[in-house]
Parts: sequence; structure tokens; C-alpha cells
Amino acid sequence: MSRYPQRPEGVSDATVRVVGALSEAFEWIERARGRLYDFHQMIGHADALVDEAATELESAGFEDVAADIRLEIVGRNVIAGRWTFQLVEEFDDRYYGPVKDRTERARQELVGGEKHLYEAEMKHERRTPGAPGHELMPTEIRPMQASEER
Repeated sequence: MSRYPQRPEGVSDATVRVVGALSEAFEWIERARGRLYDFHQMIGHADALVDEAATELESAGFEDVAADIRLEIVGRNVIAGRWTFQLVEEFDDRYYGPVKDRTERARQELVGGEKHLYEAEMKHERRTPGAPGHELMPTEIRPMQASEER
């Protein structure tokens, strides 16, 4: 970020608030998407571990148990006809992509594309100018003095 977000001329407080709310909703969707990717990777890892366990069961002389596990569990769909990669792809295509696009479009049209404008204005209102730890931008941070390093 090379500059601090600025409210375009003529943009109301209500518009900044509603675009901020839309951005917050999208951030929650981003978090949900991350959980979906976690689920995808966790199931894939678990499937590999189950396959390894089946191999060890075979080596230990439990061929029938290993065969049953491979037949019924290894490579099984997590929901009808789908592995987790298909869930991730369908979520991205059918939900995440359109939501991301509309959120960006609203931000462009309503606040000139400024990101996190609501939060930037809140930071500006709540900080104490000149106080350490309250810098508006990293460029305002002064080097620590020897007496402050303790």
C-alpha cells in the first residue's frame, strides 16, 4: 500500500458504511473458503493415511481387513459423485467468484475502488497522531532511540 485510502468527493457516510459491511461479508466468505480448502486438504491427507494403514494391515497378515478398507474407504466420494477438489471448484465457480466480482464492482462504483475505506477512516479517528504505535503509515515510524530499546 503506497498511500492511505481516501474517501472520494461526494461519497456519504452511509455509502462508506454499506461498502464496509459488504467488504466484511466478503471477508467472512473468504474465511469460509479457507475452511473449505482446509477440509479438502484434511480429507486428502486422511485418505492417504487410511491407504497407508491398509498397507500395514496387509503386511501384518490382515489382508481381508485391508481389502475391505480399500474397497469401502480409500478413494471414496465425500458426497454423491464428488471428491473434495470438486467441492472446492464448484464453490469457487458458482459462489465465490460471483460474490468476489460483485463486491469489487460495488467498491469500484461506490467508493472509487478504495479498499478498507471504512476501517481507514476509523483508524484515522481513533489514533493519537504523533504517539508511538499510532502511526498512520509505516513511513511515519521513527527509528527507536537507544533509551527505548530496553
